[in-house]
Amino acid sequence: MTTPLQIDFVSDVACPWCAVGLASLERALEQLQGEVEVQLRFQPFELNPQMAPEGQDITEHLAQKYGSTPEQQAAARAGIRQRGADVGFAFSEQGRGRVWNTFDAHRLLFWAGEQGARQQRDLKMALLRSYHGEGRSPADQAVLLDAAQAAGLERAAAREVLESKRYAAQVREREQHFQQLGIHAVPAVIINNKHLIQGGQPPELFEQALRQVAAQNT
Repeated sequence: MTTPLQIDFVSDVACPWCAVGLASLERALEQLQGEVEVQLRFQPFELNPQMAPEGQDITEHLAQKYGSTPEQQAAARAGIRQRGADVGFAFSEQGRGRVWNTFDAHRLLFWAGEQGARQQRDLKMALLRSYHGEGRSPADQAVLLDAAQAAGLERAAAREVLESKRYAAQVREREQHFQQLGIHAVPAVIINNKHLIQGGQPPELFEQALRQVAAQNT
C-alpha cells in the first residue's frame, strides 16, 4: 500500500495568495483522486505578527510596507481576484478594507486540527472566505466563532479556546519551526518535509509535482 504524501500548507488567513494557493491545490487533489493519497495539514504563519488589535487600513498598510500606490494596489487586487475566480475562490470586489492580527485564528486552527483533518480544512476555508470574500475581521471573536460553526465545530468549545491562552505556545513553536526552515513568504507548500512549492501556483503545477513525488514513493 502506498504511503500517503504529507503536505504542510504554511499560510496566513490574511494572505490573499494563500486563498488562491489552497483553492488551486484542492483543484489538483480533485484531479488526483484515486491516484495519489495525501494528508494535508495547515501550519501557521503571520504576515503581521505585531499588528495592533484595532488593525490598520489596507491602503495605508500596503503603502507603508511595500511603497505601493492606491492605483497599483487596485490593479493587484483585480489580478488576484481573477486568479481566484480561475480556481473557484471568490474575492470581494471591494477588497479587504483593513489588515488584522491573525494569532487567535491560528490558535483556533490548531485546535481544529486536533478534531480532525477535515475540520481543520473546513475552518481554514471558512476563515479565508470570511476575510477575503466578506471583509470580516479574523481578529473578531464573533467572526471566528461563526467560521468554526460553519466548519461543523462546536461553537461553545471554540469559544473556550479563544477565551483562554490555549495553543499559543504550540502556534509560536510551529511558526518558529518553519521560519528556521527558511519560510519567509506564503503560501509555502511542503511535501514530505523536503519538496517546497512557493506561491499561489496553478493547479497543473501542483498536480505535476504531487504525481512526481508520489512516483518516487512507490
